[in-house]
Amino acid sequence: MERIWQVLEPAPQSFLNEHPELPQTVANLLFHRNIKEQKKIDEFLQPDYSQDVHDPFLFSDMKKTVSRILQAIEKKEKIIIHGDYDADGISASVILISTLKNLGATNIEVFLPHRETDGYGLNKNTIQKFINEKVNLIITCDCGISNIEEIKMAKKNNIDTIITDHHSIPDILPEAFSIIHPKIDKNYPDKGLSGGAVAFKLVQGLLKTQQQKNKQLLDGQTFEAFEKWLLDMVAIATVGDMVPLLGESRTLTKYGLIVLNKTRRIGLQKLLLQSRVIQENGTKKKEIDADTISYQIAPRINAAGRMNHASVAYNLMMTENPEEAAELAIKINQENQNRQKMTESLVKEALDNIKKNQKTKPILFYMGKNWSTGIVGLIAGRIKEKYYKPAIIMTQNNGEITGSGRSINEFNMIEALQEMPELFSKFGGHPAACGFTLKNNNLVNELQEKLINKFIEKTTNKDTTPKMLIDAEIDLDDVNWELFDTLDKFKPFGQANEKPKYLARNLTILDLEPVGKDKKHLRIIVKHNSHKIRKTIGWNLCNENNGCCIDWSKKLKIGDKIDMVFEIDVNQWNGNRELQLTIIDLKKITSS
Repeated sequence: MERIWQVLEPAPQSFLNEHPELPQTVANLLFHRNIKEQKKIDEFLQPDYSQDVHDPFLFSDMKKTVSRILQAIEKKEKIIIHGDYDADGISASVILISTLKNLGATNIEVFLPHRETDGYGLNKNTIQKFINEKVNLIITCDCGISNIEEIKMAKKNNIDTIITDHHSIPDILPEAFSIIHPKIDKNYPDKGLSGGAVAFKLVQGLLKTQQQKNKQLLDGQTFEAFEKWLLDMVAIATVGDMVPLLGESRTLTKYGLIVLNKTRRIGLQKLLLQSRVIQENGTKKKEIDADTISYQIAPRINAAGRMNHASVAYNLMMTENPEEAAELAIKINQENQNRQKMTESLVKEALDNIKKNQKTKPILFYMGKNWSTGIVGLIAGRIKEKYYKPAIIMTQNNGEITGSGRSINEFNMIEALQEMPELFSKFGGHPAACGFTLKNNNLVNELQEKLINKFIEKTTNKDTTPKMLIDAEIDLDDVNWELFDTLDKFKPFGQANEKPKYLARNLTILDLEPVGKDKKHLRIIVKHNSHKIRKTIGWNLCNENNGCCIDWSKKLKIGDKIDMVFEIDVNQWNGNRELQLTIIDLKKITSS
């Protein structure tokens, strides 16, 4: 889908006058990210763990939650940590189980649902299993806020449930013992935490309380050291779940990346080796950053839950045995490769159907046959990107129809689903992504009709034209190390703080060639208004990708003029560093 390029206006003079200490480039980028107050500017540019990580007891239910967990540990009650099958839920589970065991919990287990047989969140079969096992306390992480009936069932059988979650809030809240949820709690200042970060806040509450009684934990660590060594998992959870990297989430991620670069988790080290982030001799090819999580770590952790069972990734994060870690890392890497191959094949099938039957529909639907439920969300995402329309992909397994949706910025999909709860036995998600199970298999057409009507109703006065927001139009001569160092202050990049994008017009192509193992990428050497030559790289610009992309190697030739949107990166090899422009989008200039 071709996007309209929209170059953002520079920050107004009033903003520049209010913050004269800021270089104009920095001021513009802050203004574009709606970071305008001095306190938020300071927090963004200089995150401070001691100041910008909030007191966990700002959560209204934190005190009673901590007290109940410590009681359960002391009385050796049976505790179940109920996580989720994605990188966020797995990380949250690791954070909680590691802490509770170090506080003395012995009668404790982690339960991660199977995507196919259990579905997202709690279910009644699982609750019955916990009843049979005489569980006393359930602690959810990255789930639970929509499980009204399941938690009611647990309560009737004398099982307390503590919810830690961050997903969209239903109209009616579950009758849980306590709820730690930033969007519910008016007292908590940061609403954008990931599930892993919410679990971490609970851990902070536990550690802060126990620190008053003991100098160190069971493993001999100080409370402060143990807390900070958990930040690698918090960073994986936060970046992997694509929550906004602003406020406390940004601070936790920034410090989490420091910890991740020297992680002590053997399993994570082996996973980084399999993903070629770490070399055989133990050295890193480059600093581990948010992109490493987004493209290397999180997809592999997610692949476990998509293709097999999330317990494989959980065990990898928890193991202290190097041989087991190596085996699990190899297994997860293979599952990720299988996931990639399967996704490509199924995307083609869905796209072929959509092209033939429903290109004009405002929301795109497709029903796969016996597709893995772990894949449908990825397919929905690819179709949404192709057409810039909300996409719903469904599949029928075990007699049930489950689906996953991905939406555009202008349409809050989970809000729409919340207005038709009668269709679902289970659903949940975020404004941009949702998952659901239909109450019966005859509701597919009704879902389509109602969702399309909701889309029309809620977007009537909105411009849904796909746009690419660009921070500034510049001359390539202005791309230098000084600019790169300025942009470096904005790391980590992610949701709500994407890498700055720049536009350069009327570039002359001096050379171009497909590169990479499969020749899917395109290297273009360009010249602008001076004699300075710039190297650029376009990932997948030669990959037609089942009709999702254009093969630009066939569209361009030496001497052509192009306009280019790009990000500024660094190419490192053999100890050398040079600036590299990463192509985000381009347009060929046709002579009139």
